[in-house]
Amino acid sequence: MRISSLFVFLSVVLAIQAADSFASELEAFKRPEGIPAPSTNPLTVEKAALGKSLFFDPRLSRNQEMSCATCHAPDKRWSDGRKIPLGAESLSNPRRTPTVLNSAWLTTLMWDGRADSLESQAILPITTQHEMNYDMSELTTRLQDVKGYYPIFKAAFGDENITQQRISEALASFQRTLVSAPSQFDKWVEGDKNAISESAKRGFALFNEKAQCAACHTSWRFTDDSFHDIGLESNDLGKGALVPPQIIIMQHAFKTPSLRDLPENGPFMHDASMNTLEEVIKHYENGGIQRESLSPEMKPFKLTETERDDLIAFIKTLTGPVLGIRFPDIPE
Repeated sequence: MRISSLFVFLSVVLAIQAADSFASELEAFKRPEGIPAPSTNPLTVEKAALGKSLFFDPRLSRNQEMSCATCHAPDKRWSDGRKIPLGAESLSNPRRTPTVLNSAWLTTLMWDGRADSLESQAILPITTQHEMNYDMSELTTRLQDVKGYYPIFKAAFGDENITQQRISEALASFQRTLVSAPSQFDKWVEGDKNAISESAKRGFALFNEKAQCAACHTSWRFTDDSFHDIGLESNDLGKGALVPPQIIIMQHAFKTPSLRDLPENGPFMHDASMNTLEEVIKHYENGGIQRESLSPEMKPFKLTETERDDLIAFIKTLTGPVLGIRFPDIPE
C-alpha cells in the first residue's frame, strides 16, 4: 500500500472512530422513556392529582401561609428564584431552594442528601423548623377535618383514610410528574443537526473535554447525583455534617445540581453566592479554595472569552419551555 493511500485509510479510520465516540457521547445524554416509580408507590393519575392539591395547599404549613409551591413555583422552574428561601415563623434558610424538576430519577435528595426517596423528602420541608414548621400528626388531623379531601384520597388509595404515609406518597407521585420539557439540545441529540448553534456545539465539546464539566454533570439530567466540595468559601459542611469528620472528602460537599432549566438570572450554587453563568465558570477555572476536602475533579483550567461564551451557549440549550400547569382547586 502506498504511503498516500495508507494516509487516506488511516484518516478514514480515525474519522469513523471520532464519529463513533461523538455518537456515544450524545447517547449518554439521551432522554429516557417513561417515569420511574418504586413498586411500593406505583405512579397513578389519581395519586398525582391528590399530590398536586396537597402541593398547592398552604394548610400543610403551621401558619397556613406557605405551601410547597411557595418555594417550588411553576413559573420559576419549580424553584423560587430567591437567594434566601422563604421560611415559616420568619426563620431563614442558609441554602438556595433547588428545583423539583426531574426528581423522579433522583437517588438522593436535598443538598446534603439526607433523604433517600421522594417519599421521605416530601415530609422534610413540612416538618423542618425553618421551612413549613409543622408536625405530621397535627397535619393529618387538620386534613381529616377537610371533607373535600375525602373523595380524592378515596380515588387515589381506595378509601377515605388520610394518613401520613398517604400524604407523602401522593406528594411524591405529583413531583414525579414534573419533568423538564424537551429542549433544543434534546432535538440535537435526536438527530436535528441544526437544533443548536455552532457556538453551542463547540461549547458541548468544551463541556466534555477541556472544561471537564461532564466529570460531574453526567446523564440526561446533567448530574451524577453525588456530592463534591467545589471549593466555595462557606462554613456550611453540607454532607460533612451528616457523616463522621474522618470522611474528609465529604466535608463541605454538596449534591451536584442539574444543569437543566437553570434560572435565567441565577442565583447559582447551594448558597446562592453567584448570579451569572460566567461567574460560575470562572470559579471552576480557578479551581476553588484549596483544602483537604476539595473534590479531585476540581482542576484549574483556562478558557478564552470566546470559549466561555461557547460553553454558556451550550448550557442554555438545556433549557426547555416552561411547563404549563393548571392550578388545582384546593379542597374545602
